[in-house]
Amino acid sequence: MGAIVAIVGRPNVGKSTLFNRLVGMRQAIVDETAGVTRDRHYGKAEWCGREFSVIDTGGYTSNSDDIFEEEIRKQVSIAIEEADLILFLCEVKTGITDYDSEIANILRRVKKPVIPVVNKIDSGNQMYEFYEFNALGLGEPFAISAVNGSGTGDLLDRICELLPPDRPEETNENIPKITIVGRPNVGKSSITNAFLGEDRNIVTPIAGTTRDSISTRYNKFGYNFMLIDTAGLRKKGKVTEDLEFYSVMRAIRSIENSDICILMVDAQTGVEAQDMAIFNLIVKNKKGCVIVVNKWDTVKKENNTMKQYTELIRKRIAPFSDVPVIFTSVINKQRIFDVLAAADKVYKNYTKRIPTSELNEIMLEEIENYPPPATKGKFVKIKYITQLPTKSPSFAFFCNLPQYVKEPYRRFLENKIRAHFDFTGVPIQIFLRQK
Repeated sequence: MGAIVAIVGRPNVGKSTLFNRLVGMRQAIVDETAGVTRDRHYGKAEWCGREFSVIDTGGYTSNSDDIFEEEIRKQVSIAIEEADLILFLCEVKTGITDYDSEIANILRRVKKPVIPVVNKIDSGNQMYEFYEFNALGLGEPFAISAVNGSGTGDLLDRICELLPPDRPEETNENIPKITIVGRPNVGKSSITNAFLGEDRNIVTPIAGTTRDSISTRYNKFGYNFMLIDTAGLRKKGKVTEDLEFYSVMRAIRSIENSDICILMVDAQTGVEAQDMAIFNLIVKNKKGCVIVVNKWDTVKKENNTMKQYTELIRKRIAPFSDVPVIFTSVINKQRIFDVLAAADKVYKNYTKRIPTSELNEIMLEEIENYPPPATKGKFVKIKYITQLPTKSPSFAFFCNLPQYVKEPYRRFLENKIRAHFDFTGVPIQIFLRQK
């Protein structure tokens, strides 16, 4: 399991800027269309080969000026509960404010590593004011400027020193972990109960009944895996109660620790922005995915309603649209086991290894028939392909000028791999390396 780093501090000290600085190198996807914006307060950071998740807790509280101590306290307690390491952000101009002292008081009692960070240090003169932050009593503070990035490298080094070593996964190492995710009330617990043939999870018509991620070993009909039912992920604006927030955090954690995610969608509402946000989380964490459209019994059918509906979904989730879509009605026990069969198939694709010789034989021919376009009169020659030993399928193409291979051609390579080797339901990564 990966480690989690939380950023706490009062409003306007630059938490989001620091968050973007830590994960931003990888969150360069900015798009005008709705639904592309990734979850703004949760991201992955990588430094010196260590990967960890970063949470900006400030994103979860009301950002009004008259923030109550209550809100900040809540924020800090959430960070303490869920994170492995806490970054406590202050700003140099204001010095130590009452709020800062308040937060420091709470953090001094915590058993987890805390790093005090002083932001907005843009000139040498401010270093004099910086020293007063030693008075927080949390150890040597770090001087940074989140806007221009000075000091963040040293900070990242320190984070990597203090993070606990990655926890080994549970002993059920070779058992696939299948997580059921979706908005509240789409029927996640009901489908878990239907799979297990018993009422393991409480089901009510009230959204948000399941608060924790509940995992169960499923061993029937020749299948053997861990089934994890998560709390519903809902829009940020709706995450009001702390419990809700914890649930969302745990659902995100469950996605991180799973192999395959079953994303449940309500047939009546279709794929909404919130479903897209969850789908993006699954893709961002490079997990296999099966989309289940539940409550299909409530939809009026025509001749090819199902086909049209599937097309609509594929359009929404493009470019990664190679995902199985299954229509169920949990109440009527309709096509429930198709879901398990699909998840099993996706898991096989997720763990598939392709022999290098076969990969080269097929892909080099495809590349020869359609070579990468020349850039500035230079020709890109791809000589050799191999599958990398990563958990999710990723392929390295060795060539003379990797920097000239653009996105459309990468997509072409991915599509060709998908055409020859079945990777339905699994995100593929394509790397171009200097040979």
